[in-house]
Amino acid sequence: MKKLELLGATAIALLVANPVFAQTAPQADDTTAEEGIGDIVVTAQRQSESLQSVPIAVSAFSAEVLEKQQIENASDLQLTLPNVTFTKSNFTASSFTIRGIGDLCVGTSCDSATAIHVNGTPLLATRLFETEYFDLERVEVLRGPQGTLFGRNATSGVVNFLTAKPDLTGFKASGEAEYGNFNAYKFKGMVNAAIGDTLGVRVAGFYEKRDGYTANVFNNTQVDDRDLYAVRGSLRWQPTDTTTVDLMAYYFHEKDNRARIQKQQCQRDPTGVLGCLNTRRDFAETNFNSTFVGVLGSREFLAVNSIPSFFGLNSLYGPDLYSTSANPANVRQVSTAFTPEYRTTEEQYQARIEQELGSVKLQLTGFYHKSAVDSRADYNLTVGNRALLSTPPSATAPFGTGLNALAAAAAGLIPGLPASYFAPIAAAIIPSGVNGPLCTSDTEPTGTGSFGGHKICASTPLQYDRSNVSSRDYSIEGILTTDFDGKFNFLLGGIYVDAKSSDNSYYVNAFGIDYVTGLLGTFNALGRAGLAAIPGAVPPPPGYLGSPFFRNFTPDFSLKSYGIFGEAYFEITDRLKLTGGIRYNHDKKGISARSTLASFLVPFGATDAFSSPFVNGYAVTGAPLSSRLNPFDADPSTPCTIVSTTTSGTLTPANTSGCELTQDRQKTFSEITGRAVLDFQIDPDHLIYLSYSRGYKSGGINPPLQPIFAVSDSFNPEFVNAFEIGSKNTFAGGAMRFNLTAFYYQYKALQLSRIVARTSVNDNVDAEIYGLEAEAIIKPSREWLFNIGASYLHTKVSQDKFLSNARDPSGGRADSVVIKDITNGSNCAVIPTTAGNAAGTNTLVGAINGSLGLQAPTAFPSDGGIAGTGAFSICNAIAGAIANPSAGLRALFATPTGPLAFSVVSPGVPVNIRGNELPQAPNYKFSVGAQYTTEFDNGMTLTPRADLTYTGDSFGNIFNGNVNKVKGYIQVNGQIQLNGRDDRWFVRGFIQNVFNNSATTGLYVTDQSSGLFTNIFTLEPRRYGIAAGFKF
Repeated sequence: MKKLELLGATAIALLVANPVFAQTAPQADDTTAEEGIGDIVVTAQRQSESLQSVPIAVSAFSAEVLEKQQIENASDLQLTLPNVTFTKSNFTASSFTIRGIGDLCVGTSCDSATAIHVNGTPLLATRLFETEYFDLERVEVLRGPQGTLFGRNATSGVVNFLTAKPDLTGFKASGEAEYGNFNAYKFKGMVNAAIGDTLGVRVAGFYEKRDGYTANVFNNTQVDDRDLYAVRGSLRWQPTDTTTVDLMAYYFHEKDNRARIQKQQCQRDPTGVLGCLNTRRDFAETNFNSTFVGVLGSREFLAVNSIPSFFGLNSLYGPDLYSTSANPANVRQVSTAFTPEYRTTEEQYQARIEQELGSVKLQLTGFYHKSAVDSRADYNLTVGNRALLSTPPSATAPFGTGLNALAAAAAGLIPGLPASYFAPIAAAIIPSGVNGPLCTSDTEPTGTGSFGGHKICASTPLQYDRSNVSSRDYSIEGILTTDFDGKFNFLLGGIYVDAKSSDNSYYVNAFGIDYVTGLLGTFNALGRAGLAAIPGAVPPPPGYLGSPFFRNFTPDFSLKSYGIFGEAYFEITDRLKLTGGIRYNHDKKGISARSTLASFLVPFGATDAFSSPFVNGYAVTGAPLSSRLNPFDADPSTPCTIVSTTTSGTLTPANTSGCELTQDRQKTFSEITGRAVLDFQIDPDHLIYLSYSRGYKSGGINPPLQPIFAVSDSFNPEFVNAFEIGSKNTFAGGAMRFNLTAFYYQYKALQLSRIVARTSVNDNVDAEIYGLEAEAIIKPSREWLFNIGASYLHTKVSQDKFLSNARDPSGGRADSVVIKDITNGSNCAVIPTTAGNAAGTNTLVGAINGSLGLQAPTAFPSDGGIAGTGAFSICNAIAGAIANPSAGLRALFATPTGPLAFSVVSPGVPVNIRGNELPQAPNYKFSVGAQYTTEFDNGMTLTPRADLTYTGDSFGNIFNGNVNKVKGYIQVNGQIQLNGRDDRWFVRGFIQNVFNNSATTGLYVTDQSSGLFTNIFTLEPRRYGIAAGFKF
């Protein structure tokens, strides 16, 4: 009932309140400046209207306000907006969250919940959140579902950037130069020329370069710098008073060491079963033994697979590679041996023609857009201790361990191990010997990595990831609007969008992966050398398991979408208006994808991993089944089997069934949505409205996982029923505006992302959201101007939804044993059928581990937030032992027949997230800005301004809890600007983040095979400087 009471109280308040969504100060030559706040025109309903008369919660920032409030990018923009937040997020993405809904869905086939538009045209896969704002007419932010007019992916709202158009009245120009700390300099410029009375051109651009915000204490360098520029050209032709043609072209380029991964935190798990614990976030490193590389490179894993344990790089029960690594206790310091790399480009081309035919206006817009981004960063943001990768020969280990053992085998010093099988590994990863550089596979497309000569060598073991994608899209949209004198008007439109991305990849590379894949591949081949005794059989040659790095690869994604929409506007009376809108949208999505990591044998010397003859497996006629090599299969939905063998053992696709090189999916989504609005103009200064809208965002396709986990291969569309009541008011003859809005949302199948096997997969969950927003502009005199905003937000999961929390696989059960699976680095949990039998669970795992040469379960630290115990083991082995127990286990548990009274749940015990808050949804937000303009007799003005924003608590993860909490924070900005006569020039001093607050703004947790560390993102550090400019 709380949300109904809130809406009811708001409805009463609206009768006397006054909302304001325009954040605009009067221009210096504004004739209304003496009287109050100047009006602003917006296109929130796809046609030009006064902002105060539009029955939508929309904030608009004019060019002047963007400058005065130091709004230079998306991070600045969100500070003064109620119920709006912005943060970086996973991979190369970012999230612009409106009313608790942002880009919670992560993946190639996901649609953004916040629609980004340029001049009213949708932008897909844009890098616009990374650039600086320049030469804009205004920015409009529409809160709430806007799907009827702006498209299927506008369930949270719309951000519409309107670029400045050519001025046909004459020649104009402006320029600005800025210098600040971090050796930061920025240049902006614009030139506008009128060619006759009907044609105008405008060219604008900016260039920015600065040093890094983050100190790398490993090599005393700075990272996270910027080197970027953009240019935009516009042409306007008005051959008649009723015809306008606009052309626009835009190019953006960045090449620097922007830190996609800013800082990592972890409550270190000494057991290694989880890597990081579940209570808090410390400045510590994950336990390397918990990672995929840590378990597969361990002596224990090799021993279980009958490989000499002295080849192991580590013991699961000994010091790990990061045990001596330091994580500086400062969010603006890191220790890394790998300098981040960031490359991105974007192009936009837009053509629009508007034709007025009496009371009817026709608009046709064509748009072409392409972008590319390529980013690499240290995956673990730490430097491993290479001394732990090997030990010299000793009495107990005559060939040494780890790298020393590899070098001995490569030199032919270990009896029974031919040098020809090991020398290629050593040549690839330790080409100068054990004490020389360590080489790690490059992030390259052939899948051969170090073994194909594609490598990066360093004095320390490296680990890094790469996220890259190239995309293009085009659209064409037509809109017809009417402006009849009568009570009825309407809008009709249609749009077609065609989008395609290619070479969409996410890599994770590490020195340890090269070592492990080389070793496992070699022993796979060596173990089948005896097949040569079978006539005609050709044993596999020495090789490695490809790819020697993780790669989630989407070579092709396509979207074909069209929408038909319309709205009708009926003036019931002179003051009462009814708006009704409807939209039909149809999406067709297609995707081809695969994930590889140590997936199949590749002979040394291969130039492309997928040219390996063992992609299709290996099976010699008459040989034991255990001698077979399984085919690679990218699509787990169909069982992959070998259906026939050959004399040589070499197979082709004809010898297999259900084995696919890519997972290929196509999904079609279509839906009808709409909105209804009733607004009442009490008088020219007061408007109240009530609206209902139905929002929709199409579903998508989850990528294949490596290794295979039980997740759905697709996710459903999301829907929202949104109810809103609002008021827009002007008081004191235009000296004050105050706008108030209350809203209530019912979300069905909200799309929500989580990381599984280094890959983002998406689920659906129902949610409920309600809140209140208020904005005000107050201009009590010609000199003073105040901006005030405040909001409250309540979000929660509204259904019973059981998901496994990667941070706590025990699910809070003290009778569970959390398992770190040494075959793939994932977790599972063993639980008793009868709750409470903790002793039985621990006894079971201890007994099975004894047969595997592994230790019994051990307790987690008491402050770790994990209820059960933990152990290294093999989940499938435990599940098999439960289903078909040995005689010893039957006797131990007095179970003469049937399975044992335990079960294995993967990746952990599910917990109910009903009632949890949605991620990235601060409960409170408040902002206030004030400026005072002093006018001098010579026509110059001096204007100091200060802005303060408070953003409340939120969570970075749907499982909530202290470890996922993002605490509230304050940011203060200030500036003082001296303007010349008629604003022909200015000089400005500025400071952003006055108190140098390093608060966390967002976070995400990695998967279990990566050690469950948390990537965090923070406010930018304090910046200050001076700027000067001119315009005429």
